Amino acid sequence: MKIGDSFGQYRILESLGRGGMGEVYAAEDTRLHRRVALKVLSPALATDPERLERFEREAQAIAAINHPNIVTLHSVEISGETRFLTMELVEGQTLDRLIPAGGLTLQRFFRFSIPLAQAVAAAHNQGITHRDLKPTNILMDAAGVPKV
Repeated sequence: MKIGDSFGQYRILESLGRGGMGEVYAAEDTRLHRRVALKVLSPALATDPERLERFEREAQAIAAINHPNIVTLHSVEISGETRFLTMELVEGQTLDRLIPAGGLTLQRFFRFSIPLAQAVAAAHNQGITHRDLKPTNILMDAAGVPKV
């Protein structure tokens, strides 16, 4: 996908990153006139039944939790052969970019670690384990609120 491509009701604005399952884009939902994140399953994985099942499980896990520090899932969609999730777009940076070389002060550490621990506890209460929790997978919004 390229910047400006239309894809269903979404227009791609920028690439946000790439992971083991595919790529994440910022997009405009042209129906609702809002910015969203699209997590697009890699075409190479879309034909693998095991990966498709994992993708669906991830969507169900995200949807099962309503917590201020967990990204909101809007939908699971298919456009042509492309499978993707639409999610809340968190404007900010990943936690790894905000940790200075010498580490964090204790006060700053607790400012985001307590809400993250609460988010993980909410997931665990639903029987969900995040298997790849690391600073690059934690988003900090413009107000400093962490989102898993």
